[in-house]
Amino acid sequence: MGLFAGYSSVRLYKLFKGTEWKKITLKIAFMFPATVFSIFFVLNALIWGQKSSGAVPFGTMIALVLLWFGISVPLVFIGSHIGFQKPTIQDPVKISKIPRQIPEQAWYMNPTFSILIGGILPFGAVFIELFFILTSIWLHQFYYIFGFLFIVFVILIVTCAEITIVLCYFQLCSEDYQWWWRSYLTSGSSALYLFLYAAFYFFTKLDITKPVSGVLYFGYMLIVSYSFFVLTGTIGFYACFRFTRLIYSSVKIE
Repeated sequence: MGLFAGYSSVRLYKLFKGTEWKKITLKIAFMFPATVFSIFFVLNALIWGQKSSGAVPFGTMIALVLLWFGISVPLVFIGSHIGFQKPTIQDPVKISKIPRQIPEQAWYMNPTFSILIGGILPFGAVFIELFFILTSIWLHQFYYIFGFLFIVFVILIVTCAEITIVLCYFQLCSEDYQWWWRSYLTSGSSALYLFLYAAFYFFTKLDITKPVSGVLYFGYMLIVSYSFFVLTGTIGFYACFRFTRLIYSSVKIE
């Protein structure tokens, strides 16, 4: 995934006339893994403090860091180098250097409202399966319906793409062209609902009384939610990116 992350990110970076590809590559290589590793390290330190056998050994932690720096980071740089050598993605229409004034938007086009609404459907596509996954992880039950899980994943991809494209279309119809981050956050907001559901599951299904156990639960679910945010946000953004290029490439300019 590091190869793809480096390649795709630098291609987009070149679209915005960026030239310092090494700096953006470092951010790509460290932003997500460093965040996840930091949370995981703190949680593992809590387990060490409890002298539990479930703690990840220090040697394994070192091995993970070596894999990160020895394999993941070089793959990101290789992907970035390949992406930077590719021709710059051309815009389908000429873009004005003077930003247009965005007219006043209707209440339902408020960014916060539309972003929160956009995350409901992607979460709705997975929340039933999420219950079984949480049960298998935290209540030590077997999970064996991986075929159905794959179908749910496909439905999630389609749902993220469709809801983001629809809301992006409404936004463009309202003459609001600032869709880039909004498209990412629209589908990515489903991670917020995932974390809230995890909190609901904690208080209704689990009999956890020790503070450390609660911190571990919410810490691990924070990692899952963050990963889900990156996944769904990326799906929504690229769907919107492809959609806008298609509709503007069909525009005839006299």
